[in-house]
Amino acid sequence: MTHLEHVVAAVDVPVIASLNGTTTGGWTGVAKGMQEAGAAAIELNVYSVPSPTADSGHVIEQRHVEILRAVRESVSVPVAVKLSPYFSSTGEMAKSLVEAGADGLVLFNRFYQPDVDVETLTVSSSLTWSAPQEARLPRTWIAILRNQVTASLAGTTGVHHGHDVAAYLLAGADVVMTASALLEHGPAHAGTILEQLGSWMQRKGFANVKDVRGLLAVPPGIDVGMHERSGYVGVLSKAKATYGEI
Repeated sequence: MTHLEHVVAAVDVPVIASLNGTTTGGWTGVAKGMQEAGAAAIELNVYSVPSPTADSGHVIEQRHVEILRAVRESVSVPVAVKLSPYFSSTGEMAKSLVEAGADGLVLFNRFYQPDVDVETLTVSSSLTWSAPQEARLPRTWIAILRNQVTASLAGTTGVHHGHDVAAYLLAGADVVMTASALLEHGPAHAGTILEQLGSWMQRKGFANVKDVRGLLAVPPGIDVGMHERSGYVGVLSKAKATYGEI
């Protein structure tokens, strides 16, 4: 909390505090402390990998909703939920969280995965930067959800260049987040990304971010399943044209 207080005092922009907990009391207690420390909003980072046979998918989904409701009742600042891409029905999960009081959704959480060292015969863990191609999945779901939910949508994962920000905005993201690029290049790289975004907007004739946001989102009233199906068929057609019969 002391660190959060120092950050809030040092900058003139809203500070969003990210929270990961394990118990209901922990989630709500820390959330209250974050609000008191000056957080303008709170992100619930429900980072957990359930035992494969411990709970059903429905139980896991309900746990997310219950955590959100408990925190939502404990604080008055906006609350966002950082989702993983592994729900059986991502769209339904998103709608359930919004109905339970989520002011925003962050797509998607990126789990750190262990690797196997075949020489030492050990399992190892390491921090790896995200890659731009990893942004395709969250961008797809942001484009789908943009006109399906009322909550703000944040895009995260794979943001290293202004073009990555532009792509998220075109899909419908309200805000775009980056961590790997700043860890790799330092905080000043945020300014570089903004300059790159500004240059792209000027080149394309966009005067405001609002003019960009959601231009390529799935339009209201469109059958999402058919929309994605047509995209799938289109990819196969391009592959056939490039590689011939497979």
